[in-house]
Amino acid sequence: MYFLCKQTTATLFMAILVSGAAAQKKELTDEQFLKNNFKGITQPLPQVTRWIDDGRFLMMRDGKAQVVDARNGAEREATDADKKAPEAASKPSVYAKGSDLFIKRDNAEMQLTNDKEKEINPTMSPDGNYVAYTKKNDLYAVNIASGKETRLTSDGSELILNGYASWVYYEEILGRGSQHRSFWWSPDSKKIAFFRSDDSQVPVFTITDGMGQHGLVEQERYPKVGDPNPSVKVGIVSPDGGNTAWCDFNEKDDQYFGMPYWKPDGSSLLVQWMNRLQNNLIIYAVNPATGSKAEFYTETQKTWVSLDDNDRIYFLNNGKGFILISDATGWRHLYLHGMDGKRINAITSGKFTVTDINVVDEKAGVVYFTARSRENTARRDYYRVNLDGQKLQRLTFGEYSHNAINPSPANSYFITTYSNSTTPNQLALVSNKGKLIRVLGDAKGAEYDNYQLAKTELLRVKSEDGLYDLPMKVTWPLNMVPGKKYPVMISVYGGPDAGTCTDVFGLSGMQQWYAREGLIQVVMDHRASGHFGKEGVNYMYHNLGYWEMKDYGTMVKWLIANGSADPKKICITGFSYGGYMSCYALTYASDIFTHGMAGGSVTDWTFYDSHYTERYMGTPANNPEGYKSSSVLTHVDKYKGGGLQIVHGVIDDNVHLQNSLVLISKLQDAKKDFECMVYPGGRHGWGGNKGMHFQNLKTQFIYKYLLEKPVPKQMLK
Repeated sequence: MYFLCKQTTATLFMAILVSGAAAQKKELTDEQFLKNNFKGITQPLPQVTRWIDDGRFLMMRDGKAQVVDARNGAEREATDADKKAPEAASKPSVYAKGSDLFIKRDNAEMQLTNDKEKEINPTMSPDGNYVAYTKKNDLYAVNIASGKETRLTSDGSELILNGYASWVYYEEILGRGSQHRSFWWSPDSKKIAFFRSDDSQVPVFTITDGMGQHGLVEQERYPKVGDPNPSVKVGIVSPDGGNTAWCDFNEKDDQYFGMPYWKPDGSSLLVQWMNRLQNNLIIYAVNPATGSKAEFYTETQKTWVSLDDNDRIYFLNNGKGFILISDATGWRHLYLHGMDGKRINAITSGKFTVTDINVVDEKAGVVYFTARSRENTARRDYYRVNLDGQKLQRLTFGEYSHNAINPSPANSYFITTYSNSTTPNQLALVSNKGKLIRVLGDAKGAEYDNYQLAKTELLRVKSEDGLYDLPMKVTWPLNMVPGKKYPVMISVYGGPDAGTCTDVFGLSGMQQWYAREGLIQVVMDHRASGHFGKEGVNYMYHNLGYWEMKDYGTMVKWLIANGSADPKKICITGFSYGGYMSCYALTYASDIFTHGMAGGSVTDWTFYDSHYTERYMGTPANNPEGYKSSSVLTHVDKYKGGGLQIVHGVIDDNVHLQNSLVLISKLQDAKKDFECMVYPGGRHGWGGNKGMHFQNLKTQFIYKYLLEKPVPKQMLK
């Protein structure tokens, strides 16, 4: 269990004495530090290749294939028959080669398209007879047997996007994993649902770079706070063409559409609709033939409902209902619904957060799911519960975070990979009743206890108002000296429901190097980071920045009072929302934070996109004070100078360079000192030599301001 940070000075000195005793152990070499070479200290876990059947699985241990009997954990060497995977059904696969599409079936290749235009997001129909894709912003399908290509829409252009998501939908609603795909096959392969986006009213943001004789200019349709969003229509069409059935919505309304769900029998399309204010979700059942709609499910919250929850519905195979995921109570839970949309009962409830549905055993009437642990929110556990909400049971064990669950085919067993901050990863076989059958592997090497390694631990600090036990993960310096003060480097992301503080094992060369150099390294999460459910996240409504700084400040004060932290060297670093946090800390909270490294930062929320920002902040018209207080620009006069590093990619199409440029201008006008670096060609992140340059830049900042000594040559890449 975690403990609350009421640690006494005597306890801290005891920890220092233990650290001193550990100094008699072997020290890591430069090669171990700089090349992450921990051979002998840690070791690879066995790799579970696949389940052979419900009672056996294939596992690679020390390069040898072993068959493990799940009933008792017994191992034997695998035979050739064991190693042979079952042959997959002969379903064609589709892939791009050059600008055209090809399929492969039974090792035979067939070309599907033959023109100069590139096909985007090729997606096979469920029955394997068609491939749908977009081309020049129109939706197409090709019949594999006949080779006939059918153009399903005809008005695609730079502004009209059929089956290809507009930027704000790709980034905030459908997700980057969609790769802009906004079309979905029906289960029976007879229909394709798609979004038609009209970007003509969305303002253009111009992105420029200086590379090349005439530079680079990009025009991006990017709706910022209060701007017109793309107008979206939802269409349903046959892959063989014909008339499109347009769903019965007014495309001119100020609204959003989430990812639709086909009912398993293809009888209707469930379309997620949301108002611009984002506090009312309505799911409509749409007739695929006519586009007529009927209300199927509705949810309203005082703050917001997340539309980007793309695992909201899980259909049961028996066709009698579905499981819906909702955080309307303040905690993310599972609910059983009938196929008419009406709720039957809650499956889970209480002050904990369900993260994933792993298995639904419909015959037994049991749901297996992963959740933030009810015992410690920085951990993950595996649970089972009856579909009627009875007999909730934790199946995983110990004070560990179980972050990878691999159930057997009939769900009689599962394999778990688990650790905590002080325990390297382990692999275990467990029954579906929660009985530990066998520990299969341990990443702790034979030399682990013989080396001097910095201590990492998960702590909890009581929030200033006494309501929350805030999580903080700390790697302490080696050989701490009583009475000495140590610089602090805090890594954050921040933001709503975006916590990064987890009770899992981590060992890296840089972590251990900086511990030897005397740096306190910290990851911390605030009350709205997701640890405390939607109930905690709701604190951020119309008030980004405030509660993060309030809670971060409380944890920093604890480190100063109890953890030998130097109040003159409190550094915070992060990228994107974490960059915003770093800039905000050095301005709004400059009485606590002395240094900051900020990358790709939002500096004023009027500069960011409509869907994300308005979800939390509303608009400047209905929340003027919130926008003012959350802006870094408002608090520039509080910045004490000299301690902020600002970094940005020049062609960042997510958080525009504009954010950093306006902050830089404000700092210059205020005659404040700061450091700045831009990366030409860099978007919302960059790699290659520029990525190494960025790492060196941060290293130099740490040595200059926190460690106050020259950078060792071997540290620079």
